[in-house]
Order: sequence, then structure tokens, then C-alpha cells
Amino acid sequence: MRLGPLLTAVVLGLSGPIFVSSAFAQGIMTSEQIVNGLRPGDTGGPGRGIRVAPQAGAPAPAAAPAAAATTVARKAPAVDLHVNFLSGSADLTPAAAKVLDQLGSALKDSRLAGNKFRIEGHTDTVGTPESNKALSEKRAAAVSEYLVTKFGIDRAILTTIGMGQDGLLVATPAQTPEARNRRVTVVNLGA
Repeated sequence: MRLGPLLTAVVLGLSGPIFVSSAFAQGIMTSEQIVNGLRPGDTGGPGRGIRVAPQAGAPAPAAAPAAAATTVARKAPAVDLHVNFLSGSADLTPAAAKVLDQLGSALKDSRLAGNKFRIEGHTDTVGTPESNKALSEKRAAAVSEYLVTKFGIDRAILTTIGMGQDGLLVATPAQTPEARNRRVTVVNLGA
């Protein structure tokens, strides 16, 4: 598969740039893609999630598949999901529900059984860092509540954290609305 245009974003707080496949950027990840992105050691297939580029000074890896499974610098399988939130809001939109329905189905999949997950809420740079931290915590909690209520996901396997405007997907100056930064990252914490 030819990569074509890629979105490249430097994620602050992590160790390197993240490349988002154009397939991911164009639509909602399916539950199968999410499962593949969250499975430890799985390399997924075309259009699966994101991958981290090597750190500066690290030896260059052998050629990788066009879109490898999602992994982040912390070595835990993870997926970035564009969960639609209006600016300044933790209310889920109908578009957000469609994304979370795929996530809920993925978390119910037997291939992810026995794992725990961290739901990280993110914001754009509109507002103060303090208010964005609180807002991102509310967003992560809203996602968790949706998964528990609609899919019967055990609350004990979900941890939520608000990242605020730390770890922007798209680097923007302060007070810049950017929908792609208002997202949720799901990290597989293992058993």
C-alpha cells in the first residue's frame, strides 16, 4: 500500500512524532481495527491506527508495513480516536457515539479479554491549561460512562485521566480551536 499523504504530528510529552495513516484520518476506525491496535504484539494490517517514529539518535528500523499497529512511546498498544466534542464541552455528539460504539464492540471482543484500559481525554488549546485539564478529565469520564452504560464494560477495567492540552495531536498556538486535538486515546494496560 502506498502511504500517500500522511498527517504528521509531534505529540508533546511522548518521545517522537506520530504518523497517522490517511485511512485513519478519513473515517471512523472499525471495531476490528481498534482490536488490532490494542492487541499486544499485533502488527495489524493496512489502515490500522498509528505508529511512533524512531527517537532521534535511535537506529533506523527495517522497513515497516505501511500502517503498523498502534503503539506509543510507552510501549503499550494504544489507539487515538477522534471522539467529537464541541469546543469547551464534555457532551458526546452523535458522531462521538458512532466512534464509541466501535470502541465498545472492540472492548467486548474476546481477544482483549482480561486486559485493563486507560482512557485519556485531550483538549485543544482554547482556554487555560487548568480548565483544559478539568475538561479533559470530564471527557474521559464521559467516554467511560458511555462504555459502561451502553456496553456493560466492567468499570474496574477502565481508568480515566485528563491530559488537558498536553500531547497535542496537531501542534497549535494557545487559544487555537483544533477539533483533531479534542480526542480520546485508549491505552491497553495489560492484565
